[in-house]
Amino acid sequence: MARRIVVRDERPGDDWHPEYPFADELDPLRALAAETAADPEFTMYLVRRRSDGLAIGGFGFFDAPDDKGTVEFGYGLVPSARGAGLASEAVQLGLQHAATRGALIALADTELGNTPSQRVLEKNGLIEIKRDQSHVYYRRDLVVR
Repeated sequence: MARRIVVRDERPGDDWHPEYPFADELDPLRALAAETAADPEFTMYLVRRRSDGLAIGGFGFFDAPDDKGTVEFGYGLVPSARGAGLASEAVQLGLQHAATRGALIALADTELGNTPSQRVLEKNGLIEIKRDQSHVYYRRDLVVR
């Protein structure tokens, strides 16, 4: 499906929001489409709104956990879907998914001025570990619940 998203080959049942995918997701989606041995667990996922089934964003892992069990993730929603708790729910589900598949530590970052995203991460138990002139970096130890 990654290839179809990149070339916008929408088929019945895909139900992608007109603003999806985001420009910054196209390169990872292209890489995923070209990958022949992609990890089926630590990959990119569509975020769908329950009320109408519309694909309104994405959640993705940058790679499988490293040798220390660390996994990095990112997410995004179309502007009209923000503020309804969907990003928080997507992050919560993604972290549970990672923990049950062996990840021990989760990392994420946001742009310095993106306070809504920072609230999403903090709501999900991530703690700020550093910041620079452009980004805030977060970490959370994962436990299987």
